[in-house]
Formats: sequence, structure tokens, C-alpha cells
Amino acid sequence: MIPVIALVGRPNVGKSTMFNRLTRSRDAIVANYEGLTRDRKYGEGKFDDRRFMVIDTGGITGEEAGIDSAMAQQSLQAIEEADVVLFMVSSRDGVTSGDFAIAKHLRAHGKKTFLVANKIDGMDPDMVASQFYELGIGEVFATTATHGRGVKSLMESVFDELPEEEEPSSIATSTGIKMAIVGRPNVGKSTLVNRMLGEDRVVVYDLPGTTRDSVYIQYERFDKPYTIIDTAGVRRRKNVSETIEKFSIVKTLQAIDDANVVILVMDASEGVVDQDLHLLGSVIDAGRALVVALNKWDGLEDSHKQYVKNELERRLRFIDFANIHFISALHGTGVGNLYKSIEQAYNSATDKLSTSFLTQVLQDAVSEHQPPLVNGRRIKLRYAHAGGSNPPVIIIHGNQTAKVPAHYVRYLEKTFRTALKLRGTPVRVEFKSGDNPFSDRKKSNPSAPRSSRIRRSPRKGS
Repeated sequence: MIPVIALVGRPNVGKSTMFNRLTRSRDAIVANYEGLTRDRKYGEGKFDDRRFMVIDTGGITGEEAGIDSAMAQQSLQAIEEADVVLFMVSSRDGVTSGDFAIAKHLRAHGKKTFLVANKIDGMDPDMVASQFYELGIGEVFATTATHGRGVKSLMESVFDELPEEEEPSSIATSTGIKMAIVGRPNVGKSTLVNRMLGEDRVVVYDLPGTTRDSVYIQYERFDKPYTIIDTAGVRRRKNVSETIEKFSIVKTLQAIDDANVVILVMDASEGVVDQDLHLLGSVIDAGRALVVALNKWDGLEDSHKQYVKNELERRLRFIDFANIHFISALHGTGVGNLYKSIEQAYNSATDKLSTSFLTQVLQDAVSEHQPPLVNGRRIKLRYAHAGGSNPPVIIIHGNQTAKVPAHYVRYLEKTFRTALKLRGTPVRVEFKSGDNPFSDRKKSNPSAPRSSRIRRSPRKGS
């Protein structure tokens, strides 16, 4: 399971800037104003092919009241949920009483902590670091999150402390296809889990937010093992009030990452809402195989059913590879058909792909629709091979591959998905440029004469 890194510290020390740097995004609002971050924000980062989740929190000082008190509770909860804490301080402000209070809390909990002295622009890093050792945290990492200075060294140290592959004991023995049931609160996720298990295994109640944590359940169906993951419902941030619910979202995102297949449950009576699309985006970003289940289909009027189908056609075009089922978890209608799509999606996501066949598909795709010209030169794509599974990764080698436009990448993804008959899983296409095999020869003999045949003009009178 991917590790979780929490960013904590006083207000205006650069936590949101560091969040944007680590996630390579601009998701967190950044301004020279204290207390700008009121709510937690979570995102996914990648460092040296290792993925991690990072949580941006509001600033804490130990003297909070009112809304700031609730904000501080979120930061403290983030510390509990995280595997590693980046304790950020401001080099410009020096050591403050608030820093001592946070350091005392971190030492008491024994959480692995890295002390980050941010905003070292124009300052001597050694001089800056010396004043923060009295916090008793350990080594001080001097950074400038705005420009990325010192961030790589920091993350190298962070990942040196993390094991190569972390698996919680609760799922260490998971067997068979792992299926994560995700969706908004009260769409029937736990009811669907109980229906698939054939027993009342998880709590079902007509109240949003009944499930707080991700529950892993192993079972067999027709002598075939499965692991089903019941997750907490994910609501829009403005509707999330309880701290424990806020961080159950982290558990849901981790469950998506840990699953082989994700079953997104939507409420057919409400149709497709924006939060469903946000969850779909998280599933696709994680590269997981996908099955969509429209629950509570029974009892809807024909006109509303047609409206929902039109909405699915209009708003879910970007997941045309996924199978959509209309079910009733309460009565069991259509639930059994989910397994066929689950198996199909899992097999498509994990099948071994032949290099020769992938290369042939690539050559056919290029013959049908050639890559565009870049600076007067044609992009050349030579051969393809498999680079991973769940999701299938196809690596294409050629020249000028860094300049392949996005629309051509989508064309290749669709071509490979069709040719390989993949269903229920996204496909990722990556590129690698080959070096010119004659470049060293040219450099080694820069003054070598070029051989040429001299054509003599005919003599006069001959």
C-alpha cells in the first residue's frame, strides 16, 4: 500500500507550496497569508517510480480557538494517519514557541518525523539549520519549496526510511481478485457487499457515513477466492464535517490503489453527479480496472431510466472501456452479472502481452495514421513492448517521442485497446527515445574526409 506523508507546521511556513511541489500540481491555494488552508487536502505524488500520498493541513500554533481549533484537530489527526511527517518551519521566522509545541507533540507520539526548514532563499543553509536543532527532532533539511531547492535530497531521505513494499497485516493474506467497492455515502455499497457475500457481513443502516474504515473480507464463490473491500463513502468536501470522516477518504483512496478491480456504485435515482466523476478520476489516475454499477434501478419510471442512460452516454464517454450494470443490491437483481465483468476486467488488466504482437499493432497504427511532423521531421515509432500490468503499460521506442502530441497518444491507446480486446481497464502508453548509434562515430572522427567520386569533365576535342 502506498505510504502517506503529512505536512504539518505553523501557518505560512510553505506547506501548501510543498504540497504542490510534491504532487506536481497547483491544487493547493498558495498566498502570503496566514491560515489560508482551512481544510485538509490530499494528493498523489511520485518520486523515483515510487508513489505516495501527501496530506496538506492547516497551520497549528497551540493557541487555536473557534474554527482554528477544528482545523488544528485535522492536523493532529493527519499525524496519526501518516507513515511519515514532514514538520515544516520557516527559516525567516526562526524558532518560535509554536514550533516547540508541535515538536513536543511529535516526540510524544514517536512518529517518524523529518524537520524541514523552508524558505532559505538568500540564506546560508548551515546557519539556518543550526538554530532548529534545539527542537530535538534530529537532522534539519533546508529547502525552498517554491523553487524545489533541497526537495530531492529530502525525499531521498524519506524513502530511505520506508520499506520497499508496505502491506498492512490486515490484508497481508488477501487472496484472489481484490475488489474495492467505492461510491458516495448511502448509495448502497455495504448492501451490495452483503449481497455478494450472501450474508450480513457489514453494517447497513439508512444513514450516510455508517462505514468509517475500509473492511477487507475474503470469501469464495464457486470454489474461486475473492477479497472484497468495503470502503467509506466519499462526499464533497464542503459536506464533510467530522474529522474521522475526512481521513476515511484517505483509506478509500488507499483501497483503490490496493485493489485489482474497482466497482463504482452510483445511485440510479440521482443519476450521475459531480462527485461520481471525481471518484472516477481517482480510479483512472490509479490505473485500476473498473466496473460501474447503477444501484436502486428497480422501481424507477421508464422516463427516468432513459434520462439516466442518456446522462451516462453524455458524461461517461471517457470510460467507454468499462462495463455498466443496472442492479438492485437490496433485491439482488443483476448482481450476479457483475462477476463476469469483474473477471473480464481483471484478465484484461493482468494478461501478458507479446512484444511481437504489440509491435505489429504499432506498425499497423502508424500505417493507418502517421505521427505528425515536428520541425519538418517525422516522428518515428519503431517497436513496442509491455512495461507492466494492472494497468497494462505499453512502452514504445522511437525518435522524438517526447514530442508526440496528446491526441496521437489517445489514438494509440484506443488502437491497442481494440486490437488486444481489452475490456474494463485503462491502458497507459509510455515512450522512450533511442540514441543515434552513429553519433559516437561522428564525434570520434570530426575531421575525417568524406569519400567522393570526382567526375572529370570530358577533354576538348575528344
